[in-house]
Amino acid sequence: MEQDIQEVLYSREYLAGVVSELGRRISEDYKDKNLLMVSVLKGSVVFMADLMRAVTIPCAIDFMSVSSYGSGTKTSGVVKIIKDLDVNLEGKDLLLVEDILDSGMTLHYIRDMLRQRNPSSIKLCTLFDKPERRQADVTADYFGAVVPDAFIVGYGLDYDEKYRNLPYVGILKPSVYEK
Repeated sequence: MEQDIQEVLYSREYLAGVVSELGRRISEDYKDKNLLMVSVLKGSVVFMADLMRAVTIPCAIDFMSVSSYGSGTKTSGVVKIIKDLDVNLEGKDLLLVEDILDSGMTLHYIRDMLRQRNPSSIKLCTLFDKPERRQADVTADYFGAVVPDAFIVGYGLDYDEKYRNLPYVGILKPSVYEK
């Protein structure tokens, strides 16, 4: 796997600092609210695990699994719900936790769908923001870093279900995905 990485963008230590700061801000902003953190699987699972430990207030968690990429590098534009939420959203302050905000199409769809379930609020927390690729009107309320328009992997982010287990985030060599 290491040989497929062109450049390490964010070290394990840098990511830990970003997650800690996001956890602090979320804890402060949600201290008197009914926080439900929802991880959008699979990419956000590593980030979610670390983020929920960095949040210092009571919170509940749930998971959604959606797909819009398949095995490619660009969104297909079609969002498929693979696993829906298990909890009722009414009266909850929903924080969608995502690994990367890229085109925004998936999060736009999810946010609109979940709004119909009457949560008290919906906000978005993403580890990475890639605004150059935005196609939908979505902005993150919390984000860790703005990333360049490159294909990044590691810390939950994948290419064709590989590289999620890297402890850092790096740019994948184009020769890997341009085959």
